[in-house]
Amino acid sequence: MEGGNQTEGSEFLLLGMSESPEQQRILFWMFLCMYLVTVVGNVLIILAISSDSRLHTPMYFFLANLSFTDLFFVTNTIPKMLVNLQSQNKAITYTGCLTQLYFLVSLVALDNLILAVMAYDRYVAICHPLHYVTAMSPGLCILLLSLGWEFSVLYGLIHTLLMTRVIFCGSRKIHYLFCEMYVLLRLACSNIHINHTVLVATGCFIFLIPLGFMITSGARIVRAIPRIPSATRKYKAFSTCASHLAVVSLFYGTLGMVYLQPLQTYSMKDSVATVMYAVVTPIMNPFIYSLRNKDMHGALGRLLQGKAFWKLT
Repeated sequence: MEGGNQTEGSEFLLLGMSESPEQQRILFWMFLCMYLVTVVGNVLIILAISSDSRLHTPMYFFLANLSFTDLFFVTNTIPKMLVNLQSQNKAITYTGCLTQLYFLVSLVALDNLILAVMAYDRYVAICHPLHYVTAMSPGLCILLLSLGWEFSVLYGLIHTLLMTRVIFCGSRKIHYLFCEMYVLLRLACSNIHINHTVLVATGCFIFLIPLGFMITSGARIVRAIPRIPSATRKYKAFSTCASHLAVVSLFYGTLGMVYLQPLQTYSMKDSVATVMYAVVTPIMNPFIYSLRNKDMHGALGRLLQGKAFWKLT
């Protein structure tokens, strides 16, 4: 009990990837630029989709929610990182660390589930186009998104509550940019067998099952694309699926580099992979989904022209 009280009243020191002032300045401006680009890119996608009635379809409904999740995701970690890089005080409270961990875990899970739902949407649109309107009704879209939120909230709560049982009685110096699951477990001096077992079990359910579904859907879509009679529709289907595949590959590739390894082998060199899925993936999503998408090009053009018009008047 005394150890638990000591843990709850303690602070962690987020020392970052480097203690060199010169490197910290470089990291500050790099992460600030990345954060601003991520915010602007995802906000533009949300505004373009919400303001253009032609984009009020299931695919863009889920894309807007993915952008919202990514926006929330980077805001959970980067502002604190920027403060730490500019400040001599690197401390984060125990409560603040667990709060950051909760949103990090929950939003990673939500990102994953939204990508799975988007894969299902593309599967129905390409492989069963005649049933698309009924199969992807507004009610079903809202239900799928609600289930995604519920599962991700529950997933985050489970791991955060389990983390409150862990005692940190040694060094609380984290050579990392934010409070991350494996980093905290490596600092623990109590038994973390339950934490690690639940992490693996729930991770298989909430990540590997959707990944298997996305791979299966992608394979069926690839087989169906050559049978599409219209060259325009064939190109549009291929372009949309290629964009989704790029996002899924980036997300799972960087996530796998961090978590598909034993806890004992995890080291600070894996911070680069964590930054990739926590910072780089959200910044890439707007570009990947908009660069090859003519509908998004048109909606963004109309949005920016409308803002320019109101500014002139």
